[in-house]
Amino acid sequence: MSARRNKSKSSKAKKVKEFTPVVDQVMRKSSSDESMAVSSSLNTSIPRTPITSRTPVSSRMAMLEDGDEELELNLLGDQERREARQGLEQEQEEAEELTEHAKRPISSKDKRAMVLLCVLYLIQGVPLGLALGSVPFLLKDHLSYSQLATFALSSYPYSLKLLWSPIVDSIFSPYVGRRKSWIIPMQLTVGSVMLYMSLNVQRLMDNPENHVNELTFVFTSLVLISATQDIAVDGWALTLLSHENLSYASTCQTIGLNTGYFASFTVFLAFNSVEFSEKWGVPHLTLSGYLRFWSIACYLVTFWLLFFKKEDKEVATEADLSIKGVYKTIWAICKLKHVQSLIVIHFFGKLGFAANEAATSLKMVEKGFKREDLAIAVLIDFPFQIIGGYLAASWSRGDRPLRPWIWAFWPRLGFGLMATFIVYYFPKTPISTGFFVFLIVHTVFSSFSSTVQFVGISAFHTRISDPLIGGTYMTLLNTFTNLGGTWPKWFILKGVDALSVATCKVTEAGTELAVKVFLVAYIIPTAKKLQELPPLAWRVKLS
Repeated sequence: MSARRNKSKSSKAKKVKEFTPVVDQVMRKSSSDESMAVSSSLNTSIPRTPITSRTPVSSRMAMLEDGDEELELNLLGDQERREARQGLEQEQEEAEELTEHAKRPISSKDKRAMVLLCVLYLIQGVPLGLALGSVPFLLKDHLSYSQLATFALSSYPYSLKLLWSPIVDSIFSPYVGRRKSWIIPMQLTVGSVMLYMSLNVQRLMDNPENHVNELTFVFTSLVLISATQDIAVDGWALTLLSHENLSYASTCQTIGLNTGYFASFTVFLAFNSVEFSEKWGVPHLTLSGYLRFWSIACYLVTFWLLFFKKEDKEVATEADLSIKGVYKTIWAICKLKHVQSLIVIHFFGKLGFAANEAATSLKMVEKGFKREDLAIAVLIDFPFQIIGGYLAASWSRGDRPLRPWIWAFWPRLGFGLMATFIVYYFPKTPISTGFFVFLIVHTVFSSFSSTVQFVGISAFHTRISDPLIGGTYMTLLNTFTNLGGTWPKWFILKGVDALSVATCKVTEAGTELAVKVFLVAYIIPTAKKLQELPPLAWRVKLS
Protein backbone atom coordinates (compact mmCIF):
# COMPACT_ATOMS: atom_id res chain seq x y z
CA MET A 1 0.00 0.00 0.00
CA SER A 2 2.80 2.41 0.94
CA ALA A 3 4.59 1.73 -2.32
CA ARG A 4 1.40 2.40 -4.33
CA ARG A 5 0.82 5.67 -2.47
CA ASN A 6 4.38 6.77 -3.13
CA LYS A 7 4.03 5.80 -6.78
CA SER A 8 0.77 7.75 -6.99
CA LYS A 9 2.38 10.81 -5.46
CA SER A 10 5.31 10.53 -7.83
CA SER A 11 2.93 10.31 -10.77
CA LYS A 12 1.04 13.38 -9.60
CA ALA A 13 4.23 15.28 -9.03
CA LYS A 14 5.39 14.38 -12.54
CA LYS A 15 2.13 15.61 -14.04
CA VAL A 16 2.33 18.86 -12.09
CA LYS A 17 5.93 19.34 -13.22
CA GLU A 18 4.91 18.80 -16.85
CA PHE A 19 1.88 21.03 -16.43
CA THR A 20 3.67 24.01 -14.83
CA PRO A 21 5.43 25.22 -18.02
CA VAL A 22 2.10 25.13 -19.86
CA VAL A 23 0.44 27.33 -17.26
CA ASP A 24 3.39 29.72 -17.21
CA GLN A 25 3.30 29.96 -21.01
CA VAL A 26 -0.42 30.70 -21.05
CA MET A 27 -0.08 33.25 -18.24
CA ARG A 28 2.76 35.02 -20.03
CA LYS A 29 0.78 35.07 -23.22
CA SER A 30 -2.36 36.40 -21.50
CA SER A 31 -0.43 39.24 -19.85
CA SER A 32 1.48 40.26 -22.97
CA ASP A 33 -1.20 39.99 -25.66
CA GLU A 34 -3.02 43.33 -25.58
CA SER A 35 -5.69 42.17 -28.01
CA MET A 36 -6.81 39.25 -25.89
CA ALA A 37 -10.48 39.68 -25.03
CA VAL A 38 -10.43 37.54 -21.86
CA SER A 39 -7.86 38.41 -19.18
CA SER A 40 -7.05 36.59 -15.97
CA SER A 41 -9.07 37.68 -12.99
CA LEU A 42 -5.85 37.67 -10.96
CA ASN A 43 -4.53 40.60 -12.98
CA THR A 44 -7.62 42.68 -12.26
CA SER A 45 -8.21 41.88 -8.60
CA ILE A 46 -4.55 42.22 -7.59
CA PRO A 47 -2.81 44.46 -10.14
CA ARG A 48 0.97 44.40 -10.60
CA THR A 49 1.27 41.08 -8.72
CA PRO A 50 1.55 38.04 -11.03
CA ILE A 51 1.35 34.51 -9.68
CA THR A 52 4.63 32.64 -9.92
CA SER A 53 5.82 29.23 -8.92
CA ARG A 54 7.22 30.80 -5.74
CA THR A 55 3.82 32.08 -4.63
CA PRO A 56 2.72 30.36 -1.39
CA VAL A 57 0.33 27.47 -1.92
CA SER A 58 -2.28 28.90 0.43
CA SER A 59 -2.25 32.21 -1.46
CA ARG A 60 -2.79 30.58 -4.83
CA MET A 61 -5.59 28.41 -3.48
CA ALA A 62 -7.32 31.41 -1.91
CA MET A 63 -7.04 33.46 -5.09
CA LEU A 64 -8.67 30.73 -7.17
CA GLU A 65 -11.89 30.78 -5.13
CA ASP A 66 -15.26 32.38 -5.96
CA GLY A 67 -15.20 31.56 -9.67
CA ASP A 68 -11.60 32.58 -10.34
CA GLU A 69 -10.62 28.92 -10.68
CA GLU A 70 -13.02 28.31 -13.56
CA LEU A 71 -11.96 31.47 -15.40
CA GLU A 72 -8.30 30.56 -15.02
CA LEU A 73 -8.81 26.97 -16.21
CA ASN A 74 -10.89 28.06 -19.23
CA LEU A 75 -7.64 29.32 -20.74
CA LEU A 76 -6.50 25.69 -21.05
CA GLY A 77 -7.59 22.69 -23.08
CA ASP A 78 -9.58 19.74 -21.71
CA GLN A 79 -6.54 17.58 -20.99
CA GLU A 80 -4.61 20.48 -19.51
CA ARG A 81 -7.64 21.41 -17.39
CA ARG A 82 -7.78 17.90 -15.93
CA GLU A 83 -4.07 18.05 -15.20
CA ALA A 84 -4.55 21.47 -13.57
CA ARG A 85 -7.19 20.08 -11.24
CA GLN A 86 -4.84 17.24 -10.34
CA GLY A 87 -2.18 19.85 -9.65
CA LEU A 88 -4.52 21.69 -7.31
CA GLU A 89 -5.20 18.46 -5.45
CA GLN A 90 -1.47 17.95 -5.13
CA GLU A 91 -1.12 21.47 -3.76
CA GLN A 92 -3.79 20.68 -1.16
CA GLU A 93 -1.74 17.70 -0.05
CA GLU A 94 1.36 19.89 0.15
CA ALA A 95 -0.57 22.46 2.20
CA GLU A 96 -1.55 19.74 4.67
CA GLU A 97 2.10 18.69 4.90
CA LEU A 98 3.08 22.32 5.62
CA THR A 99 0.48 22.43 8.39
CA GLU A 100 1.95 19.29 9.93
CA HIS A 101 5.43 20.82 9.62
CA ALA A 102 4.27 23.89 11.54
CA LYS A 103 3.35 21.64 14.48
CA ARG A 104 6.87 20.23 14.79
CA PRO A 105 9.18 21.35 17.61
CA ILE A 106 11.08 24.59 17.04
CA SER A 107 14.53 23.98 15.56
CA SER A 108 17.70 24.89 17.47
CA LYS A 109 18.51 27.47 14.77
CA ASP A 110 15.19 29.22 15.31
CA LYS A 111 15.67 29.11 19.08
CA ARG A 112 19.05 30.84 18.76
CA ALA A 113 17.48 33.39 16.43
CA MET A 114 14.73 34.06 18.97
CA VAL A 115 17.29 34.68 21.73
CA LEU A 116 19.15 37.13 19.47
CA LEU A 117 15.94 38.96 18.58
CA CYS A 118 14.96 39.22 22.26
CA VAL A 119 18.34 40.79 23.08
CA LEU A 120 18.15 43.27 20.20
CA TYR A 121 14.61 44.30 21.12
CA LEU A 122 15.69 44.53 24.76
CA ILE A 123 18.26 47.19 23.85
CA GLN A 124 15.47 49.15 22.12
CA GLY A 125 13.20 48.87 25.14
CA VAL A 126 15.68 50.43 27.57
CA PRO A 127 15.68 54.00 26.13
CA LEU A 128 11.93 53.77 25.47
CA GLY A 129 11.30 52.89 29.11
CA LEU A 130 13.33 55.93 30.17
CA ALA A 131 11.74 58.38 27.71
CA LEU A 132 8.14 57.18 28.06
CA GLY A 133 8.14 55.86 31.62
CA SER A 134 10.55 56.67 34.40
CA VAL A 135 11.78 60.13 33.37
CA PRO A 136 8.24 61.62 33.12
CA PHE A 137 7.58 60.22 36.61
CA LEU A 138 10.76 61.80 37.96
CA LEU A 139 9.83 65.10 36.30
CA LYS A 140 6.20 65.02 37.45
CA ASP A 141 6.88 66.84 40.74
CA HIS A 142 8.78 69.65 38.99
CA LEU A 143 6.91 70.24 35.71
CA SER A 144 3.36 71.08 34.68
CA TYR A 145 1.39 68.77 32.41
CA SER A 146 1.99 71.20 29.55
CA GLN A 147 5.75 70.89 30.05
CA LEU A 148 5.37 67.12 30.25
CA ALA A 149 3.50 67.31 26.93
CA THR A 150 6.57 68.99 25.45
CA PHE A 151 8.79 66.20 26.77
CA ALA A 152 6.32 63.63 25.39
CA LEU A 153 7.36 64.76 21.90
CA SER A 154 10.51 62.66 22.44
CA SER A 155 8.44 59.53 21.69
CA TYR A 156 7.38 60.71 18.22
CA PRO A 157 10.43 59.47 16.24
CA TYR A 158 9.40 55.90 17.01
CA SER A 159 6.10 56.57 15.27
CA LEU A 160 7.61 58.44 12.32
CA LYS A 161 10.44 56.04 11.42
CA LEU A 162 8.71 55.25 8.14
CA LEU A 163 10.13 58.53 6.78
CA TRP A 164 13.70 57.17 6.75
CA SER A 165 13.10 53.40 6.66
CA PRO A 166 13.73 53.22 2.86
CA ILE A 167 17.24 54.53 3.50
CA VAL A 168 17.82 51.72 6.02
CA ASP A 169 16.48 49.15 3.55
CA SER A 170 18.44 50.44 0.56
CA ILE A 171 21.88 51.48 1.79
CA PHE A 172 24.12 48.86 3.39
CA SER A 173 27.51 47.20 3.19
CA PRO A 174 27.43 43.70 1.66
CA TYR A 175 30.59 42.90 3.60
CA VAL A 176 29.00 43.65 6.99
CA GLY A 177 25.47 42.51 6.14
CA ARG A 178 22.25 44.20 5.12
CA ARG A 179 20.85 44.49 8.66
CA LYS A 180 24.07 44.58 10.68
CA SER A 181 25.19 47.59 8.63
CA TRP A 182 22.62 49.61 10.59
CA ILE A 183 22.23 47.69 13.85
CA ILE A 184 25.92 47.91 14.79
CA PRO A 185 26.40 51.71 14.38
CA MET A 186 23.01 52.48 15.92
CA GLN A 187 23.73 50.41 19.03
CA LEU A 188 27.17 51.98 19.38
CA THR A 189 25.53 55.40 19.18
CA VAL A 190 22.89 54.43 21.78
CA GLY A 191 25.66 53.33 24.13
CA SER A 192 27.57 56.58 23.55
CA VAL A 193 24.51 58.79 24.12
CA MET A 194 23.71 56.92 27.35
CA LEU A 195 27.30 57.36 28.50
CA TYR A 196 27.05 61.10 27.81
CA MET A 197 23.75 61.31 29.65
CA SER A 198 25.17 59.45 32.67
CA LEU A 199 27.74 62.24 33.02
CA ASN A 200 25.23 65.10 32.65
CA VAL A 201 21.86 63.80 33.83
CA GLN A 202 22.23 65.03 37.40
CA ARG A 203 22.73 68.60 36.19
CA LEU A 204 19.64 68.34 33.98
CA MET A 205 17.41 66.72 36.60
CA ASP A 206 18.31 69.06 39.47
CA ASN A 207 16.49 71.97 37.77
CA PRO A 208 14.40 70.30 35.05
CA GLU A 209 12.09 73.30 34.59
CA ASN A 210 15.10 75.19 33.20
CA HIS A 211 16.25 72.32 30.97
CA VAL A 212 13.01 71.01 29.44
CA ASN A 213 14.16 71.68 25.89
CA GLU A 214 17.57 70.09 26.42
CA LEU A 215 16.04 67.02 28.06
CA THR A 216 13.55 66.73 25.22
CA PHE A 217 16.31 67.01 22.61
CA VAL A 218 18.55 64.40 24.25
CA PHE A 219 15.81 61.82 24.72
CA THR A 220 14.36 62.52 21.27
CA SER A 221 17.79 61.75 19.81
CA LEU A 222 17.98 58.55 21.82
CA VAL A 223 14.54 57.39 20.67
CA LEU A 224 15.38 58.37 17.07
CA ILE A 225 18.48 56.14 17.09
CA SER A 226 16.58 53.26 18.70
CA ALA A 227 13.82 53.60 16.10
CA THR A 228 16.40 53.32 13.31
CA GLN A 229 17.79 50.17 14.87
CA ASP A 230 14.23 48.81 15.10
CA ILE A 231 13.77 49.14 11.34
CA ALA A 232 16.78 46.92 10.71
CA VAL A 233 15.81 44.39 13.40
CA ASP A 234 12.26 44.08 12.02
CA GLY A 235 13.65 43.34 8.57
CA TRP A 236 16.18 40.84 9.96
CA ALA A 237 13.43 38.99 11.87
CA LEU A 238 11.75 38.05 8.58
CA THR A 239 14.85 36.15 7.43
CA LEU A 240 16.30 34.98 10.76
CA LEU A 241 13.29 32.78 11.53
CA SER A 242 11.95 29.99 9.35
CA HIS A 243 8.65 30.65 7.60
CA GLU A 244 6.55 28.40 9.86
CA ASN A 245 7.84 30.19 13.00
CA LEU A 246 7.51 33.79 11.80
CA SER A 247 4.64 34.40 14.23
CA TYR A 248 7.15 34.09 17.07
CA ALA A 249 8.92 37.24 15.87
CA SER A 250 6.19 39.26 17.57
CA THR A 251 6.69 37.19 20.74
CA CYS A 252 10.41 38.02 20.72
CA GLN A 253 9.52 41.66 20.24
CA THR A 254 7.08 41.53 23.15
CA ILE A 255 9.54 39.81 25.50
CA GLY A 256 12.51 41.98 24.50
CA LEU A 257 10.76 45.36 24.38
CA ASN A 258 8.74 44.76 27.54
CA THR A 259 11.76 43.52 29.49
CA GLY A 260 13.82 46.56 28.49
CA TYR A 261 10.90 48.93 28.96
CA PHE A 262 9.96 47.74 32.43
CA ALA A 263 13.59 47.43 33.52
CA SER A 264 13.92 51.15 32.72
CA PHE A 265 10.49 52.02 34.08
CA THR A 266 9.20 50.07 37.06
CA VAL A 267 12.35 48.23 38.13
CA PHE A 268 14.40 51.42 37.97
CA LEU A 269 11.75 53.49 39.80
CA ALA A 270 11.63 50.89 42.57
CA PHE A 271 15.41 50.76 43.11
CA ASN A 272 15.67 54.52 42.64
CA SER A 273 13.28 55.07 45.57
CA VAL A 274 15.03 55.69 48.89
CA GLU A 275 12.01 54.31 50.78
CA PHE A 276 12.08 51.09 48.74
CA SER A 277 15.81 50.65 49.29
CA GLU A 278 15.53 51.14 53.05
CA LYS A 279 12.46 48.92 53.35
CA TRP A 280 13.91 45.96 51.46
CA GLY A 281 17.58 46.51 52.19
CA VAL A 282 18.69 46.81 48.57
CA PRO A 283 21.25 49.27 47.15
CA HIS A 284 19.97 52.65 45.99
CA LEU A 285 20.20 52.96 42.17
CA THR A 286 20.82 56.37 40.62
CA LEU A 287 19.81 57.36 37.11
CA SER A 288 23.45 58.10 36.31
CA GLY A 289 24.58 54.62 37.38
CA TYR A 290 21.72 52.97 35.50
CA LEU A 291 22.60 54.78 32.25
CA ARG A 292 26.27 53.86 32.66
CA PHE A 293 25.40 50.17 33.09
CA TRP A 294 23.33 50.03 29.91
CA SER A 295 25.90 51.94 27.89
CA ILE A 296 28.42 49.20 28.71
CA ALA A 297 25.82 46.51 27.89
CA CYS A 298 25.20 48.13 24.48
CA TYR A 299 28.93 48.10 23.72
CA LEU A 300 29.30 44.42 24.70
CA VAL A 301 26.32 43.24 22.61
CA THR A 302 27.46 45.30 19.64
CA PHE A 303 31.01 43.94 19.69
CA TRP A 304 29.69 40.37 19.93
CA LEU A 305 27.39 41.05 16.99
CA LEU A 306 30.26 42.51 14.98
CA PHE A 307 32.82 39.74 15.52
CA PHE A 308 30.87 36.57 16.36
CA LYS A 309 27.50 36.74 14.57
CA LYS A 310 27.55 36.31 10.82
CA GLU A 311 24.54 37.52 8.90
CA ASP A 312 23.34 35.18 6.18
CA LYS A 313 23.64 36.80 2.79
CA GLU A 314 20.22 37.57 1.37
CA VAL A 315 19.52 36.36 -2.12
CA ALA A 316 19.81 39.20 -4.63
CA THR A 317 16.32 40.11 -5.82
CA GLU A 318 14.50 42.80 -7.66
CA ALA A 319 13.82 44.32 -4.22
CA ASP A 320 17.37 45.68 -4.02
CA LEU A 321 16.04 49.05 -5.08
CA SER A 322 17.28 52.57 -4.97
CA ILE A 323 15.99 54.83 -2.22
CA LYS A 324 13.60 56.44 -4.69
CA GLY A 325 12.38 53.00 -5.73
CA VAL A 326 11.59 52.03 -2.14
CA TYR A 327 9.62 55.25 -1.58
CA LYS A 328 7.65 54.52 -4.76
CA THR A 329 6.96 51.02 -3.44
CA ILE A 330 5.67 52.46 -0.17
CA TRP A 331 3.31 54.72 -2.09
CA ALA A 332 2.12 51.79 -4.20
CA ILE A 333 1.43 49.80 -1.01
CA CYS A 334 -0.47 52.71 0.54
CA LYS A 335 -2.72 52.90 -2.54
CA LEU A 336 -4.02 49.35 -1.94
CA LYS A 337 -7.58 49.67 -0.65
CA HIS A 338 -7.18 47.04 2.06
CA VAL A 339 -4.00 48.75 3.29
CA GLN A 340 -5.95 52.00 3.54
CA SER A 341 -8.61 50.21 5.60
CA LEU A 342 -5.90 48.86 7.90
CA ILE A 343 -4.49 52.38 8.30
CA VAL A 344 -7.89 53.69 9.40
CA ILE A 345 -8.13 50.90 11.98
CA HIS A 346 -4.66 51.70 13.32
CA PHE A 347 -5.14 55.44 13.39
CA PHE A 348 -8.41 55.47 15.33
CA GLY A 349 -8.61 52.06 17.01
CA LYS A 350 -6.65 53.16 20.10
CA LEU A 351 -8.65 56.28 20.92
CA GLY A 352 -10.53 54.44 23.65
CA PHE A 353 -7.29 53.50 25.42
CA ALA A 354 -5.33 56.73 24.90
CA ALA A 355 -6.43 58.64 28.02
CA ASN A 356 -5.86 55.63 30.26
CA GLU A 357 -2.35 54.96 28.96
CA ALA A 358 -1.25 58.60 28.89
CA ALA A 359 -2.57 59.97 32.19
CA THR A 360 -3.87 57.30 34.60
CA SER A 361 -0.55 56.45 36.27
CA LEU A 362 0.47 60.11 36.51
CA LYS A 363 -2.86 61.06 38.09
CA MET A 364 -2.65 58.23 40.65
CA VAL A 365 0.84 59.34 41.68
CA GLU A 366 -0.48 62.90 41.92
CA LYS A 367 -3.22 61.67 44.30
CA GLY A 368 -0.69 60.03 46.59
CA PHE A 369 0.01 56.59 45.10
CA LYS A 370 3.68 55.90 45.82
CA ARG A 371 6.01 55.29 42.91
CA GLU A 372 7.49 52.20 44.58
CA ASP A 373 3.98 50.74 45.07
CA LEU A 374 3.26 51.31 41.39
CA ALA A 375 6.57 49.63 40.56
CA ILE A 376 5.63 46.58 42.67
CA ALA A 377 2.26 46.35 40.92
CA VAL A 378 3.86 46.38 37.49
CA LEU A 379 6.61 43.95 38.56
CA ILE A 380 3.92 41.47 39.57
CA ASP A 381 2.24 42.11 36.23
CA PHE A 382 5.36 41.49 34.12
CA PRO A 383 5.27 37.62 34.10
CA PHE A 384 1.65 37.74 32.99
CA GLN A 385 2.65 39.89 30.01
CA ILE A 386 5.23 37.31 28.96
CA ILE A 387 2.60 34.57 29.24
CA GLY A 388 0.15 36.71 27.30
CA GLY A 389 2.72 37.25 24.56
CA TYR A 390 3.35 33.53 24.20
CA LEU A 391 -0.35 32.65 24.17
CA ALA A 392 -1.16 35.38 21.66
CA ALA A 393 1.60 34.12 19.35
CA SER A 394 0.09 30.63 19.52
CA TRP A 395 -3.41 31.96 18.86
CA SER A 396 -2.12 34.02 15.92
CA ARG A 397 -0.80 31.02 14.01
CA GLY A 398 -3.00 29.89 11.15
CA ASP A 399 -5.40 31.65 8.82
CA ARG A 400 -6.77 34.18 11.35
CA PRO A 401 -3.84 36.01 12.97
CA LEU A 402 -6.07 38.94 13.99
CA ARG A 403 -8.28 36.71 16.11
CA PRO A 404 -6.56 37.51 19.47
CA TRP A 405 -6.45 41.21 18.57
CA ILE A 406 -10.22 41.21 18.08
CA TRP A 407 -10.85 39.13 21.21
CA ALA A 408 -8.86 41.51 23.44
CA PHE A 409 -10.45 44.70 22.10
CA TRP A 410 -13.55 44.72 24.31
CA PRO A 411 -11.76 43.82 27.58
CA ARG A 412 -9.06 46.45 26.97
CA LEU A 413 -11.72 49.08 26.32
CA GLY A 414 -13.55 48.06 29.48
CA PHE A 415 -10.40 48.25 31.63
CA GLY A 416 -9.68 51.70 30.21
CA LEU A 417 -13.14 52.87 31.29
CA MET A 418 -12.61 51.28 34.71
CA ALA A 419 -9.36 53.25 35.08
CA THR A 420 -11.36 56.46 34.70
CA PHE A 421 -13.42 55.60 37.79
CA ILE A 422 -10.30 54.45 39.69
CA VAL A 423 -8.78 57.91 39.25
CA TYR A 424 -12.04 59.71 39.99
CA TYR A 425 -12.77 57.76 43.20
CA PHE A 426 -9.15 57.26 44.28
CA PRO A 427 -9.12 57.07 48.13
CA LYS A 428 -7.04 59.20 50.41
CA THR A 429 -3.63 57.84 51.29
CA PRO A 430 -2.55 55.55 52.78
CA ILE A 431 -4.58 53.16 50.65
CA SER A 432 -5.85 49.90 52.10
CA THR A 433 -4.37 46.50 51.27
CA GLY A 434 -7.62 45.48 49.59
CA PHE A 435 -7.56 48.47 47.24
CA PHE A 436 -3.89 47.84 46.45
CA VAL A 437 -4.70 44.22 45.53
CA PHE A 438 -7.56 45.52 43.34
CA LEU A 439 -5.11 47.85 41.55
CA ILE A 440 -2.74 44.93 40.93
CA VAL A 441 -5.56 42.79 39.50
CA HIS A 442 -6.70 45.66 37.28
CA THR A 443 -3.12 46.28 36.10
CA VAL A 444 -2.58 42.59 35.29
CA PHE A 445 -5.76 42.17 33.24
CA SER A 446 -5.46 45.55 31.52
CA SER A 447 -1.87 44.97 30.42
CA PHE A 448 -2.65 41.36 29.49
CA SER A 449 -5.30 42.52 27.02
CA SER A 450 -2.90 45.17 25.70
CA THR A 451 -0.14 42.58 25.20
CA VAL A 452 -2.48 40.17 23.41
CA GLN A 453 -3.51 42.94 21.03
CA PHE A 454 0.09 43.99 20.43
CA VAL A 455 1.29 40.46 19.64
CA GLY A 456 -1.78 39.72 17.52
CA ILE A 457 -1.37 42.77 15.29
CA SER A 458 2.41 42.25 15.08
CA ALA A 459 1.90 38.65 13.98
CA PHE A 460 -0.53 39.86 11.33
CA HIS A 461 2.02 42.42 10.10
CA THR A 462 4.70 39.71 9.92
CA ARG A 463 2.39 37.43 7.96
CA ILE A 464 1.41 39.96 5.28
CA SER A 465 4.78 41.76 4.91
CA ASP A 466 6.76 41.09 1.76
CA PRO A 467 10.18 39.77 2.94
CA LEU A 468 11.81 41.30 -0.15
CA ILE A 469 11.32 44.75 1.43
CA GLY A 470 10.80 43.43 4.94
CA GLY A 471 12.22 46.31 6.97
CA THR A 472 10.28 48.96 5.08
CA TYR A 473 7.01 47.03 4.88
CA MET A 474 7.06 46.14 8.59
CA THR A 475 7.96 49.72 9.45
CA LEU A 476 5.11 51.06 7.29
CA LEU A 477 2.55 48.94 9.14
CA ASN A 478 4.08 49.52 12.58
CA THR A 479 4.26 53.27 11.96
CA PHE A 480 0.51 53.58 11.69
CA THR A 481 -0.19 51.40 14.72
CA ASN A 482 2.33 53.45 16.75
CA LEU A 483 0.86 56.73 15.53
CA GLY A 484 -2.56 55.55 16.64
CA GLY A 485 -1.32 55.50 20.23
CA THR A 486 1.01 58.50 20.01
CA TRP A 487 -0.88 61.31 18.29
CA PRO A 488 -3.61 61.67 21.01
CA LYS A 489 -1.05 61.81 23.88
CA TRP A 490 -0.01 65.44 23.44
CA PHE A 491 -3.64 66.59 23.34
CA ILE A 492 -4.53 64.51 26.40
CA LEU A 493 -1.71 65.85 28.57
CA LYS A 494 -2.49 69.40 27.44
CA GLY A 495 -6.15 68.80 28.25
CA VAL A 496 -5.43 67.49 31.76
CA ASP A 497 -4.14 70.95 32.70
CA ALA A 498 -7.24 72.64 31.27
CA LEU A 499 -10.02 70.31 32.41
CA SER A 500 -11.26 69.43 35.87
CA VAL A 501 -11.51 65.83 37.07
CA ALA A 502 -15.27 65.79 36.59
CA THR A 503 -15.00 67.19 33.08
CA CYS A 504 -12.30 64.65 32.24
CA LYS A 505 -14.59 61.87 33.40
CA VAL A 506 -17.49 63.00 31.23
CA THR A 507 -15.22 63.62 28.23
CA GLU A 508 -13.57 60.21 28.44
CA ALA A 509 -16.89 58.46 28.97
CA GLY A 510 -18.17 60.16 25.81
CA THR A 511 -15.05 59.04 24.00
CA GLU A 512 -15.63 55.47 25.17
CA LEU A 513 -19.20 55.53 23.80
CA ALA A 514 -18.08 56.93 20.44
CA VAL A 515 -15.31 54.33 20.18
CA LYS A 516 -17.75 51.51 20.96
CA VAL A 517 -20.02 52.60 18.14
CA PHE A 518 -17.07 52.88 15.77
CA LEU A 519 -15.82 49.50 17.02
CA VAL A 520 -19.04 47.68 16.23
CA ALA A 521 -19.75 49.48 12.97
CA TYR A 522 -16.31 49.49 11.36
CA ILE A 523 -13.20 48.30 13.18
CA ILE A 524 -14.03 44.68 14.05
CA PRO A 525 -15.96 43.85 10.80
CA THR A 526 -13.15 45.35 8.70
CA ALA A 527 -10.46 43.50 10.67
CA LYS A 528 -12.25 40.19 10.08
CA LYS A 529 -12.38 40.86 6.33
CA LEU A 530 -8.71 41.88 6.14
CA GLN A 531 -7.42 38.72 7.79
CA GLU A 532 -9.23 36.61 5.18
CA LEU A 533 -7.13 38.09 2.36
CA PRO A 534 -4.20 35.97 1.12
CA PRO A 535 -0.67 37.33 1.73
CA LEU A 536 -0.21 37.95 -1.99
CA ALA A 537 -3.02 40.51 -1.91
CA TRP A 538 -0.85 42.76 0.27
CA ARG A 539 2.06 42.90 -2.17
CA VAL A 540 2.84 45.02 -5.19
CA LYS A 541 5.10 44.51 -8.14
CA LEU A 542 8.53 45.94 -7.40
CA SER A 543 9.90 48.25 -10.05
